[in-house]
Amino acid sequence: MQAGRSIVVAMNTQTSTLPRSSTTTGHESGLAIEARGLVKHFGDTRAVNGVDLEVPAGTVYGVLGPNGAGKTTTVSMLATLLKPDAGYGRVFGYDVVEDPVAVRSLIGVTGQYASVDEDLTAAENLTLFARLLGKSKSRARSRTEELLADFALEEAANRPLNEFSGGMRRRLDLAASLIDTPPLLFLDEPTTGLDPRTRAQMWETIRKLVAQGSTVLLTTQYLDEADQLADRIAVIDRGLVIADGTADELKRSIGSSTLMLTPANREHASDVARIAESTLGDTAVLSPEAGRVTIALHHPERVPDVLIALRDEQIDVEEITVSKPTLDEVFLTITGHPESGDSTTDHAATEEALR
Repeated sequence: MQAGRSIVVAMNTQTSTLPRSSTTTGHESGLAIEARGLVKHFGDTRAVNGVDLEVPAGTVYGVLGPNGAGKTTTVSMLATLLKPDAGYGRVFGYDVVEDPVAVRSLIGVTGQYASVDEDLTAAENLTLFARLLGKSKSRARSRTEELLADFALEEAANRPLNEFSGGMRRRLDLAASLIDTPPLLFLDEPTTGLDPRTRAQMWETIRKLVAQGSTVLLTTQYLDEADQLADRIAVIDRGLVIADGTADELKRSIGSSTLMLTPANREHASDVARIAESTLGDTAVLSPEAGRVTIALHHPERVPDVLIALRDEQIDVEEITVSKPTLDEVFLTITGHPESGDSTTDHAATEEALR
């Protein structure tokens, strides 16, 4: 196995005198992660520029950001893989610099690239990691069988990894990180390269982990993934957290919902626009070609008033749609550029530091 990568899935092999019962439920503050002013330099590059995070125990916390924003570097510092140049990070109350052994006993990490051994089969990889985590031969074997089934790798269990697709390797890497169920799991872009069906299966796995009491910090390139899974989301750009909140809070922060009305008779579109403007007090946009009227909806409770006014003028509406701003629009608004899956700059800097 490659040095510096096998440790990622075997973090909690470290022994600790900590009473597990006192840590799995979180620190007395209720936070799984607390970070203040985290800073990391790579030469003249300030990859992380004062990140603050508070991750409540028992939740999924999403971290989003453009290329090179500092997401992976932040995760690496919190997972004790990199030492902060300034600020501090705590995991269930334990400082990541002063108590790294304690922190490692409480976490699991899955990075962006596979940490499995290319010379072993899928079953051999999982059994090896299970043994590294201190499981008996029989328990290692049974846990391997469970994970192969959970990640639909049973038929490929004894095949060499050079016959695996990228998605299969990713599933195996994720399975290895879940041999134990740590109180805190860092997932750095865990579903990159997976097909939609397998991604949905991974989402369900994450939900089950949280239901069982784990906390998940998730960095992702898929905005719908954060929307579906995360209880709260932090947006990182240029090494700083520039927004934090639930998905709905972030969407509301950039504007109101939109009401779209399509009359059954396209000739009535101008009348629909007039009624919508009069009722909602805003300017409507009329699309003559589509026969559709669009207007900002600052007060959703007034939609029935629009429909009543249309009925009073005997105008039938074929389609009514209320849409919220999307996370894509949040990104475009608060960062000036959309999210992208290529975090090469951030990851390359971290990889260099780990060599």
